Amino acid sequence: PLMIALLGIVLRGAGFIFHTHTLRAEDLFTRLWSRVFSTSSLLTPFFLGAAAAAVARGQIRISGIQPLDTLSEWISPFSLAMGVMAVLQCATIVAVYLAAEARATGEDDFAASYRLKALFPGIITSVLGALCIALSITQAPWLWQGLLVLLALARRSYRLASLFVILQTAFMLTSWGVAQYPYIIPPAPTIEQAANAPQVIETLLIVMGIGMLIVVPAILYLFMVFKWSPAAVIAGSRPQEGPGTE
Repeated sequence: PLMIALLGIVLRGAGFIFHTHTLRAEDLFTRLWSRVFSTSSLLTPFFLGAAAAAVARGQIRISGIQPLDTLSEWISPFSLAMGVMAVLQCATIVAVYLAAEARATGEDDFAASYRLKALFPGIITSVLGALCIALSITQAPWLWQGLLVLLALARRSYRLASLFVILQTAFMLTSWGVAQYPYIIPPAPTIEQAANAPQVIETLLIVMGIGMLIVVPAILYLFMVFKWSPAAVIAGSRPQEGPGTE
């Protein structure tokens, strides 16, 4: 599943580029890469969720004493449910942010459409979570944040929904890590057993810090190229076009 997810990430990026920058919008080449983009956008989160579920089940044995029955673990009901929930979570995130973008540019019809597209998968995700585990605000904060996303969408508070949907995703990932602590792959090895030598970790942190100095400005510049619009930021709407605007 991880290899399929990795392949999906690569194909999704390629599909987006070839589809977006093609010369003709309706030719076979464009339609093909559009299909590649949409299919890989489904496969990637599904198989990431399935892999996470397989790890969480605790049936993988690093020592080899109890080898993993690969196929049965990836297609178990729990793995399939987690794969579907991962896809729905990604769909909710996309729809919430598109609704917020549409509202910011004054396209209220699109905002309303994406609002409905966010509510539907968000509701299903919350229902699936409620059926899987007994929840409360303290024991399952990710579902509580999911309900806050739905409430914000119902009130058409798109910016607030954008914040909540990121918190929901963060809580989901954090809850998974905390739940299987102190194991990397339950029931072995533990985090301490899997850790590298202190010198290697220190060197890695230094290299990562240097890398962030290069990557973060590049990412910020990328967002500025595609998103920066002083008039839209100040006015909260699309800049007015005049007769001399090209």
